[in-house]
Amino acid sequence: MGVKKLKPVTPGQRRKIVNTFEEITVSKPEKSLVKGKTKSGGRNNQGRMTMRYIGGGHKKAYRFIDFKRNKDGVPATVKTVEYDPNRTAFISLLFYADGEKRYIIAPNGLKVGDTLLSGKEVAPEIGNTLFLSDIPLGTVVHNVELQPGKGGEMARSAGSYAQLVSKEGKFVVLKLPSGELRKILSTCRATIGSVSNSDNALTRSGKAGRSRWQGRRPRVRGVAMNPVDHPMGGGEGKSSGGHPRSRNGILAKGFKTRGKKVSDKYIVERRKNKKRRK
Repeated sequence: MGVKKLKPVTPGQRRKIVNTFEEITVSKPEKSLVKGKTKSGGRNNQGRMTMRYIGGGHKKAYRFIDFKRNKDGVPATVKTVEYDPNRTAFISLLFYADGEKRYIIAPNGLKVGDTLLSGKEVAPEIGNTLFLSDIPLGTVVHNVELQPGKGGEMARSAGSYAQLVSKEGKFVVLKLPSGELRKILSTCRATIGSVSNSDNALTRSGKAGRSRWQGRRPRVRGVAMNPVDHPMGGGEGKSSGGHPRSRNGILAKGFKTRGKKVSDKYIVERRKNKKRRK
């Protein structure tokens, strides 16, 4: 795992920092676990643009990922570690003993040839999936379920993880990277280890063209628009535009947008606020 800084041979490479992809073992995905992915261009079923700044981009194939890891008691061998254009994390192809193949999110440290298991009475080793009630305290986990049997929803992006800090009755408490402490049912599953490709945050695009390859069109600043188009638009010259807000008038930079939710009762401690720069 690592990144490399390219020589400034061209303007696009001057500030470019890319992943070395050292862990990747194959370049083509398993055909039986792939489906073509259509593009919307930000339009709905009536052809009207509902999301701006979307369009173009390279063709992608969607890889079906097993987030549930519910094949209990059947050993699986890691055959490949692959790149997935649909997510920041790497993925791994598992060959189960009964002949089935499945993709999973690759944890950090997983290698080709390793054997993985899931279910009850499984050792808490990297890549194995256990019920939260069976995981020792202090263990780092990822791909955590929020509802039993629904599949992992939390800690799935590159380098992310959660730490099991305590067990309280039918709940366990997980500490998230944001500092939030959250209760989750102990009957939910989680996978041991942190997610692969932790250096993804260090990469730099280098040029605007790479964003276009990923299907992102140029984003127009609100202060550059007319008053009819944005609350921060208009004014003579380069005016500040007032307090930062969205096109719909929702305040940005400090305004809390999370309303009252049923899941609030499961949050033991809120995430830490970022320290203001002096």
